[in-house]
Amino acid sequence: MHDHPPVTPRERLYRIVEDGMCIGCGLCQTVAGSERVRMSEVPDGNLRPLVAGELDHETVDRIVDVCPGTRVEGLPPEQFDDETRIDTVWGPYRHMVQAWAADPDVRYRAATGGVLTALARFLVGSGRVRFVLHVEGSRRMPGSGEPRLSFDRADVLAGAASVYGPAAPLADIASVLEREEPFAFVGKPCDIAALRNLARFDPRVDRLVRYWLTPVCGGYLPPAASADILRDNGIDPARVTYVRYRGFGCPGPTRIELDDGSARELGYTDFWPDDESKWSLPFRCKVCPDGIGEAADLAAADDWPGGAPDPATMEDDRGTNAVIARTAAGADLLDAAVREGWIRLGDVLDPRHMDATQPHQVKKKLAARARFDGLLAEGATVPRTARLRLDALARRHGAEANELETQGTRRRVREGRNAEPKPTAARRKPGEPGIP
Repeated sequence: MHDHPPVTPRERLYRIVEDGMCIGCGLCQTVAGSERVRMSEVPDGNLRPLVAGELDHETVDRIVDVCPGTRVEGLPPEQFDDETRIDTVWGPYRHMVQAWAADPDVRYRAATGGVLTALARFLVGSGRVRFVLHVEGSRRMPGSGEPRLSFDRADVLAGAASVYGPAAPLADIASVLEREEPFAFVGKPCDIAALRNLARFDPRVDRLVRYWLTPVCGGYLPPAASADILRDNGIDPARVTYVRYRGFGCPGPTRIELDDGSARELGYTDFWPDDESKWSLPFRCKVCPDGIGEAADLAAADDWPGGAPDPATMEDDRGTNAVIARTAAGADLLDAAVREGWIRLGDVLDPRHMDATQPHQVKKKLAARARFDGLLAEGATVPRTARLRLDALARRHGAEANELETQGTRRRVREGRNAEPKPTAARRKPGEPGIP
């Protein structure tokens, strides 16, 4: 049962957006139906829910129960067993190991070591799944992503891309489930959390999603920030027809294709400076309690010492992922892909190696509880969490550091730096090129 505040269902849904907690996954469209809620491009280029029909409180109750802006949970309890180890920072795992795609072309084209692409190709080729639901770079909305169903190995490789922009992979998940075919899902950790939330209400999810795969995620680049970077480099965002953020090297250049057929390439650090404080991220990413994919079967991370590529060695970096197999299904998948020659393994890793190569994830994990306390103190939307060890992480962080994070978050909320405007449709017509 939910206690309904004295506001309309529309206002309740929009409050999630206005408090900066919407990540644009699209699950609310699935829950309400596209005739009532539709994911749409808003003026700043993000994808947000627009109310198109009559909403009732019961529908919004269900949205609140599944939205990753209001609920983030770790691995489901039934996925734990005697072989599960738990690290306070990195959560449940069975194996941590360096790995990369055995196919040198896949490894070269991938964002890092190509593990997720190789596993997806193995899954469809071996018949373990009928297809893979993942995200490809969009030409309709350059810089953003679009959901794609890949049914064979060529499909997977054609849609492989590192998308650092808005995407709504779950906006049409109902029709995917209606196919009644087993599939693998590759999505950001928040997308994984959202689909796990849906499984609590729709038994088809656990029956049909055979593998849950994710990249360890530092957040995505808001379209407005991306446009500013382009302008700073002499590129008119309105002329952009396609963006490939990474790949063809490790991490490879960001390739920007223009409406005259030409292309420009920028470096990784043009978009992601070494100084994390200069990253442009949506507010929801800044307070994310799980960028490491705790609810996935398997997570693949960048494996750069210190958390960033070394410009001196970047040209020779062939790409290696740090892989976390969290469940029996994830460990079995990795073992099978190695046996069948799709994945090669390097050094066995441990959580402290992950600390050294993903320091920004450690920082965000330690600060999550204190940041949520700041949101709560200011009356902002606070996600419900479970099995993420946020209290234990806060104790490790220390009282003084927690207080700084709490007060910093309160200040951001009071200054409106978490806030987004009420969603309205963008003026740009579908198919029109350019980043807003």
